[in-house]
Amino acid sequence: MAGKKKEDLLPDLSNNIFIISEETIRERTYIVRNQKVMLDFDLAEIYGYETKNLNRQVKNNIKKFLGEDFMFELTDEEVEELSRCKNFTLKDEENGRGKNIKYNPHAFTEQGIYMLMTVLRGELAIKQSRALVRTFKKMKDYIVSNEMLPSNRQMLQLSMQVTNTTQSIAEIKKSLNQVEDDIAIAMGELSDVVRKSELAEIFENFSEANACRGYLFFNGQIFDSDVAYAEIYLQASSSIYVVDNYISTKTLQLLTHARDGVEIKIYSDNLMKGLSATEYTDFRKQYSELKIELYESGGVFHDRYIILDYGTDNMKIYLCGSSSKDSGARITTILEDQDIEKYKNLLEILKGNGKLKL
Repeated sequence: MAGKKKEDLLPDLSNNIFIISEETIRERTYIVRNQKVMLDFDLAEIYGYETKNLNRQVKNNIKKFLGEDFMFELTDEEVEELSRCKNFTLKDEENGRGKNIKYNPHAFTEQGIYMLMTVLRGELAIKQSRALVRTFKKMKDYIVSNEMLPSNRQMLQLSMQVTNTTQSIAEIKKSLNQVEDDIAIAMGELSDVVRKSELAEIFENFSEANACRGYLFFNGQIFDSDVAYAEIYLQASSSIYVVDNYISTKTLQLLTHARDGVEIKIYSDNLMKGLSATEYTDFRKQYSELKIELYESGGVFHDRYIILDYGTDNMKIYLCGSSSKDSGARITTILEDQDIEKYKNLLEILKGNGKLKL
């Protein structure tokens, strides 16, 4: 430090003071060696120091920073890796930004930053250290309060796993239906011993899916509701039209039960923004073989509908008491309306609607 006065190492208070916020700290935080760190030149900017003077203060108190859980110098490979980050620009205070530098930056962990607060002096250092501590606490509080909440993509993955289970249940039930029919035929030939009406009572819980005209679900029967939607969608041979203004990844997940080649159209205004463009893109990537399109519902629908095999002799319409993404959470009814004629105008309205933009 020969020739250097003590005040030369202190920050210049005449410069603009760096504003500390959660956003500015996140932009200057990196993951290196499985630790969150900030780099010396960013910390120097925050504290109003030149980087070399900040590092000199650290060197003069090096015992406080021993160990990689406090501070370490980046390797050439780590610098190269970080250079790919959009917010990362090496600073050479003598030659300008983006130039080659003589020394690799030092990385400070959270503990290292707290220790740095004890060696930097001056009014600005105290002010910035207090602001950093408050900001770190806010960021930690946010992480703790949300760490148990799955992300949207995690929710989509969970939905896909539930799909496989629900599909298996539907297939098992379909197989049991076939067993019932086979046994009924066999027993019909032995009517002297067992009447077919007796078999009906035994197998009443395994009635054929397409003979069911409606469903009623009580609070919490979400799984049963999912199976019901699977059974409904499996009935379609050519098309499935869903009219529902409240959609989510679960809406899409339930539609994976449709048979191969069935055309699927969802008419929705996506109220409450329950489905994002990213989620829809992820879904399409995983289920690229599914023929599904999103259209606007036009802001005129209150009820929810499922329309199977539109324009064919096998056309069916189900009226749904709630959105499929919420079905079973509360008492919910799904009913088939056999008076299809009255829906002709409604269906004509849908045909003229444009694509939905998420």
